[in-house]
Order: sequence, then structure tokens, then C-alpha cells
Amino acid sequence: MMQINQVVRAIVCTLRTIDNEPIDTITLFILNIFAKETKQHTRIMAENTTLTMKDIAREFGVSIATVSRALNNSPRISADKREAIQRYAREHNFVPNSIAESLRHSKVKPLKIIGVILPEMVHYYFMSILAGIEEEAGRRGYRIMVAQSNEEYEREVRICKSFYENKVCGIIVSQAKDSHDYKHFQQLIDSNVPLVFYDRICTGVEASRVVVDDYMGAYNAVTHLIESGCRRIAFFGSPMSLEISKNRFNGYKDALLKHKLEIDQQLIRACDNRADAEEITPELLDMENRPDGFFAVNDDTAIGVLYTAKRYGLRVPEDISICGFTNGDRAKASDPMLTTVEQRGKEVGKEAAGILIDKVEGISPKDKVERRIVKTRLVVRGTTRQTMPRNT
Repeated sequence: MMQINQVVRAIVCTLRTIDNEPIDTITLFILNIFAKETKQHTRIMAENTTLTMKDIAREFGVSIATVSRALNNSPRISADKREAIQRYAREHNFVPNSIAESLRHSKVKPLKIIGVILPEMVHYYFMSILAGIEEEAGRRGYRIMVAQSNEEYEREVRICKSFYENKVCGIIVSQAKDSHDYKHFQQLIDSNVPLVFYDRICTGVEASRVVVDDYMGAYNAVTHLIESGCRRIAFFGSPMSLEISKNRFNGYKDALLKHKLEIDQQLIRACDNRADAEEITPELLDMENRPDGFFAVNDDTAIGVLYTAKRYGLRVPEDISICGFTNGDRAKASDPMLTTVEQRGKEVGKEAAGILIDKVEGISPKDKVERRIVKTRLVVRGTTRQTMPRNT
């Protein structure tokens, strides 16, 4: 393990002097090394979910430093206090956070490298965010180290641990769909490592975040479907455990209510990728009173609906109208071209990087929580009908 860390640290340090080296190549090489991390170390991070030194300090009304000294049998703490803290830690199954300890005692300063965690690299939106992060970071003299969680909680925990150990100056992250516990994010904050969320924010952690206006994006999209003649509009969204899903669903719901249209639970489905859309859409199209419009959480899902509708022999947009949410290249390549909500991912990335670097450089306090919202834009193309004129 120590040899792996030494190799990674040597590669990362070299980044500061190799100006012409392609960052993607170096990043991929580093990520290959990360992939060799053992499952044992992932388990240690994942299982440390019951108690932190901060919790113990609060219980005894002392500082975290006092708790640390007591757990390490420091003679600077009275025997009674030391025994009481140690007994409490044992009774509550406390597991020391070795990562935080190493950071506290390390004399190695963080590098001017930002850790970036993507849920997936195949999505246009996440890659456009990455482009914005890299542009802003490069402009201000920083480099980036990129990893993808593949929507897996344990992998996300492992990446956070790897970034910890390799002294990144801060981390920009969009949480994985599978994440069910957020202690690994809290450990970053407790260790004074700046953390900024983008897109999928973690409401259980007080950290800065940059998001698009998901509510208004969905509201405007569904309003457009209604004003173009749709009356039964299906909603295909991500799991409601994600904040973006709640916001987009609320925009969908409020647009229907505003126009006095029924909210039919049969038309609301958990579906956020093309494969699922091609499987679920036939269920709705086979209904006696089928939907005449679809609002999808992303473009890939919308394209899955489009493909299925055409396979059913339905005309788009005459029989079925479809709206997505991303405005990636696939939206312009579909036939007909997809009406969608533009998320402006590059702007999201620039904002996130700017917030993080300001914290690293002391321009903004590390404990200040910044909340930025990037406005969306409805891009009307061929999968929706022309808006009907309003009655005057």
C-alpha cells in the first residue's frame, strides 16, 4: 500500500513541472493505480459510520484535540477523563479515522490539484461540466485529477479516500445514485478539505453547491407541452432520493396544477436511461387512454421514448410530443431533433471550480456555504408541436 502511495505521489508532483503533458493521459494512469486499492480499505471507510471524534467531543463538552489525545493515552489528559472517553468510544463501537489522523499530522502541503468525481463519463452533461472545471482551474493555475464513481457508493468512498491520501487541495463531486450514507463527505469537511457539490447535491452535508434551476427547467418544459396541446403528460425521472429528481418532479407537477390538469400516478415512472425507457414506454402506449406527451429527466431517456413511439408507428410530434433535459449532441442528431432543456454544464463547472479555488486561496472562508443556481433554457425543436395561441 505504501509503495502505491509513493508512486502516485511522485506522478502527481511531476504534474507541476510538465506543462505540455496531456492531462488526460496522466489522469487515466493515476486512476488505473487507484483501481488496485484493496477492498479492505474501502470497508474501513464504509464501516466507520457510527461515531466520529466530533460526536465524542460534543458528548463530553471538550475539543476534538482532547478526544484524540485521550484515545491515544496522552498523559496530558487526566486519567479519569481519559478512561471515560475511551470507555464511551468502546461502548459505541468507535473506529478511528486513520485518514483524518494522517492529514492532521502530515507536514506535506496539499498540491494545486483538484479532485473531481463524476458519476459517469459517458454522459454529455457531466463531460461538459468537466470541461468547465478544467477551463477555470487551468486559468487559475490548477490541474485536475478525475475519477468516476460509476454510480456506486463504495467506489465513491474509495475515491474520496484516494484523493485524501494524495493531497488534493479540494474536491468537486456529484454524488452517486447508489450513495446511502454521507460520512465520507463529512470526513472531508472535518479534515478541512474544501468540498463543492454539483448537479446532485447532498442535503445531509453542509457544503457549497452549484446546480441548475431544475424546478423552472421542468416547469417551463411541461408548460410548453401543455400550451402545444398535450393533456396527458408522462414523467420519466430518476429516483426520488436525489434532490434534482424532486425538483424536476415538482416543476412537472406544478405546471399541471397551474393548468388544472390531472396528475395521473400511472404516468409517473422511475426511468432515467434509454434502455429502461424502451422497456417502460410500451406499457404507457398500450394504455387505453395513452399519454400524448412525455417529459424525460434527460435526453437519453427522451430518445428511448422517441425510438419506441416510432416503432409503434406513432408520428412525432403529431401523435406524441417528447421533451428531454440536457441538450447534448444526441438531441440534435435524433430524428426529429429533440426539444429539450439546456443545462449549461460548462457554466456549472466553471462556477464550481471558482468556488473551490476561492476557498483554497483564502478569498472565501472554507466554512462558508455557497449556493449557486445556473439558469436553464428551453430549446424547442421537432419533437414538440408549435405552441397554440392563447385565448385573449
